[in-house]
Amino acid sequence: MARTAGQHEFTTVSSEDVYVGKILALRADEVRMPGGAHARREVVEHHGAVAVVALDEQDQVVLIHQYRYPLGRRLWELPAGLLDVSGEEPLRTAQRELAEEAGLAARDWSVLVDVATSPGFTDESVRVFLATGLTDVPRPEPVGDEEADLVIRRFPLGEAVQMVLSGEVVNAPAVAGLLAAQQVRSGRAKPRPVDAPWVDRPSRFESRGAS
Repeated sequence: MARTAGQHEFTTVSSEDVYVGKILALRADEVRMPGGAHARREVVEHHGAVAVVALDEQDQVVLIHQYRYPLGRRLWELPAGLLDVSGEEPLRTAQRELAEEAGLAARDWSVLVDVATSPGFTDESVRVFLATGLTDVPRPEPVGDEEADLVIRRFPLGEAVQMVLSGEVVNAPAVAGLLAAQQVRSGRAKPRPVDAPWVDRPSRFESRGAS
């Protein structure tokens, strides 16, 4: 029987845990492929995360310069954090991370983009918020050496976008968020409300803690 492309259901035949850690898990699934053959798919489960494009009245965006061990260098990123507090809504996580990492609060919030960071092997997804109407708030004392090493700086949004295009900014949520913010600020796009559906928000790793 002829198969119609785009209509096959990829059924999970079996699943086994390879590794379960504090922020991720690796499982190996046996999946029924088009034509009936089986294939092994290794999947990294993740909490998911949020990031914040925080823009001030001068259209300057807050970026964090942070050391990332897997790449062995410091990257320019948005204030961001994991969705690792049980029951905490993404907006609340974003507000908390903006205060903790940048010492800022925001009056107005909206959703810019949702980013599936590498859907070929992980369910990690990041929701990027736009935050405006910024005010200073007390920033907690850094916890650990990595947080103490953070550098916080504001860049004109246009300059930050050029940093993306030149390869200076490579962090995926930052790339997507900065380009989306430019579209919104230019009037060519509109952000979504903070409660907009997040279809790909990860849930499987968090559910392990409840089991």
